[in-house]
Amino acid sequence: MRKPAGSARLSFIRPMEPELVEQPPKGDGWSHEVKFDGYRTQLVKDADGIRLYTKTGFDWTAKYRPLATEARKLEAESFIIEGETIVTNEAGLSDFHALRSAITRRPQDLYLVAFDLLHLNGHDLRDMALKDRREVLQALIPAGGRIQFSEALPGAGDAVYHLACEAGLEGIVSKRLNSGYRSGSTMNWRKVKCYVEKEMDIIGVKRETGKPAMVLMAENGRYMGGAFVTFKADKRQALWDRVQRRAGAPPPKGLAKEKAEWLNPGLVGLVKFLKGEEKLRHATLKDFWEQ
Repeated sequence: MRKPAGSARLSFIRPMEPELVEQPPKGDGWSHEVKFDGYRTQLVKDADGIRLYTKTGFDWTAKYRPLATEARKLEAESFIIEGETIVTNEAGLSDFHALRSAITRRPQDLYLVAFDLLHLNGHDLRDMALKDRREVLQALIPAGGRIQFSEALPGAGDAVYHLACEAGLEGIVSKRLNSGYRSGSTMNWRKVKCYVEKEMDIIGVKRETGKPAMVLMAENGRYMGGAFVTFKADKRQALWDRVQRRAGAPPPKGLAKEKAEWLNPGLVGLVKFLKGEEKLRHATLKDFWEQ
């Protein structure tokens, strides 16, 4: 006698992860979704009940209990759903910095934005095309709940990316419509992040023969990493003149091993860097001045 579809215990599946690229792909063989700023989450239902896993396979069902309760309303015997757990700010945008406190203090405010379906009612869907998996997933998720479907954004990749950055989003994820689901990093999914500009303190410089020059930045005393210096000759020389006047400071705590010239306080820079990163990434110095 055949077991019911939900009777087998389903195992955590290592996530498929997009590669970071500079530009969204061209052509109509792609879908483009918002890159939500949260925690990657895998939602599982089987005969043992509902479980929610982190990106690395830790069971966080207890932390996400309101989402587990919501998941019981989905009308299927078993499933594995991929999504992102987020909390939103007053503007309705996902807020990564508020997420940790929301998990511990107000989990009822969490959302799960579902973007892929790997398993349904005893069937492994990973060999299906993305567009077909998402069509089934959309039909499974009712509107208006704490579990929501990640809608594809209409338009070409370049236009979608531009609008996402203008709206203050972290970026977009572009996915090949005919691709199957394969664990690990893949160019069938590509993330393109938006850039932001911010004022930070210039606390040091790196000038090594054969390597691009770099300034080392800090924000409120916290080391943030380096930004490349791409100025033309005259502005670059003006920067080095200011650096020379401030050189000679001791290495900041924890940075003694960095091969750098350390500067006394007072030199500030405007840095352009990828949004949503803890440290500077793909960063360039846009301007500088003395306080």
